[in-house]
Amino acid sequence: MGIPVLLAVATLTFLIMHWVPGGPFDSEKILPPEIIANIEAKYHLDEPIEMQYLLYMKQLLQGDLGPSYKYIGRDVSDILRDTFPVSFTLGMCAVLVVLGLGVPAGVMSAYWKNSILDRSVLLFAAMGISVPSFVLGAVSVWLFSHQWHLLPPALWEGPRYMILPAFALGAGFAGYVARLTRTTVLEVLTSDYIRTARAKGLTEFKILTKHVLKNSIYPIVSVMGPLTAGLVTGSFVIEFIFSIPGMGRFFITAVTNRDYPLIMGVTLVYAVLIVVANIVVDMIYGWLDPRVSVK
Repeated sequence: MGIPVLLAVATLTFLIMHWVPGGPFDSEKILPPEIIANIEAKYHLDEPIEMQYLLYMKQLLQGDLGPSYKYIGRDVSDILRDTFPVSFTLGMCAVLVVLGLGVPAGVMSAYWKNSILDRSVLLFAAMGISVPSFVLGAVSVWLFSHQWHLLPPALWEGPRYMILPAFALGAGFAGYVARLTRTTVLEVLTSDYIRTARAKGLTEFKILTKHVLKNSIYPIVSVMGPLTAGLVTGSFVIEFIFSIPGMGRFFITAVTNRDYPLIMGVTLVYAVLIVVANIVVDMIYGWLDPRVSVK
C-alpha cells in the first residue's frame, strides 16, 4: 500500500501547487515576454497542466526529480543528497531525547503514583506538550547560550551544536511518550502476573525490567514509527532558528519561491520516510509479539 500512497501524495502536491495563483517566476524582475516564454518552454510550464503532470510522473518513475528553478545548475536530487543527512541526524538525536526522557519518566511516574515525583513528571509532560518547539528553542538559546554560556546558540559544526536543537525538537514528544508510558505501565502493574512475580520473591528491578517494560512497550513502539518520521520531517522551524543547513531551510525557500520540483522532492522524501517508518514498526511489533502475523 505504500506505492499508491506515494503516488497519491505526488499527485495531490502537484495539483495543489499548480492550482495556487501565481508562478515560480512571477517574483523575478520584469523581463521581456520573449525571455519569459523561453524560460517557461525550458521547464515545460507552457504545456497544459495534464501534460506537465504526465511529464513529471515519467521523470519521477525514472528516479529523476528534475532541476531546481531557483538554485540554477543544481538538481533537486543533489540538494536532497546534501541536506537529508543533516535533517536525519537531527531527527535521530531528537528520538534519543524522546526515549531517554519520556520512557524513564513515565515508568518512574507510574511506579510512584500520586507522589511528588509523579506530579512533577505530569507537570513537565504537560508543559512539554503545550509549549511549541520554536518557543522552547528560543528560550533554550537565551538560557543556555546567552545567560549561562554552556552551549553554542546556532550552526551545525559538531556534537555540542546538536544538543539544543535536538532538545527543542524532542521535548514535546518526550512529554507525550511520558504520559503514554505512565498509562501503560499503570495498567500492567495491576495485572495478575505482576502480583504472582512479587509473590515469588522477584526484586522490583527484575519485575520492572523483565515483566512491566516488556508488556508495556507495545503502544510505545506503535507510536514511535510515525513519531520518528515526524521528528525527521518536522524540523523546519528548528532548523531555521538554529541556522541548521538541513532540508527544512530549502523547503521553506522553495515554498516562498514556488520552486515546484524542490517542493515535490522534499514532500516525497518526507512521505517515503513516513511510509517506511510505519512498515518498520509493523515488523518490529510482529517480532516483539509472535501472536501478530507479519505478511
